[in-house]
Amino acid sequence: MNLKIPFLSLLFSVYPSSFINAQISGSPATAETHHYAIEMAGIRVGTMTAIRQPQAGNHTTYTLISDVNVSLLVYTVKIYYKVISQFEGKKLMLSTVEAHTNRGNYASRTEWKGDHYDISADQYKYKRQATESQNIDFSVSSLYFYEPAGRSRVYAEYFGDYFAFTQKATGTYRAMLNDREDEYFYQNGRLVKVIKHNSIKNFVVRLLD
Repeated sequence: MNLKIPFLSLLFSVYPSSFINAQISGSPATAETHHYAIEMAGIRVGTMTAIRQPQAGNHTTYTLISDVNVSLLVYTVKIYYKVISQFEGKKLMLSTVEAHTNRGNYASRTEWKGDHYDISADQYKYKRQATESQNIDFSVSSLYFYEPAGRSRVYAEYFGDYFAFTQKATGTYRAMLNDREDEYFYQNGRLVKVIKHNSIKNFVVRLLD
């Protein structure tokens, strides 16, 4: 079966409470946390937590992590995914991505080197090596905390490349990267739903709290 594993790249799950407490302990501000359910054909197949942690020195860390387990016809898809993006002000300094799947283990990394970013993405059926000299000030992890109003592109840590963004209606956005399409829905500036389009079945990420 030709399942496009990368469409799950933005699906994230429950973050271990022990890690969250460790991150919050001693930090200058309380973490902002949002919980989501991941659904396929109306059936819950995973959960996601997005965490925004302010830190000293105008630094902010975004953490997204998921654990998806779903049976698709003749086999089961298992994906553990984690992205950690570190910003200094409005500048991405370092992003790391881990993906552990039943098709193998994969990783992506974006790092500021003083005058450019080194970008390396090695994911399931997807590879990209590149450099970027322009400042990256907004990424997919930011979407879970800020509405991308007025933005035409958003950096995807998983792919090491940009999603093209268009606003379809008030609070509704379409994201495209090659043949991959997502839709983001906001209410009063808060992300309440993501639809991740796939040729088999769409995945829906739905806000729980």
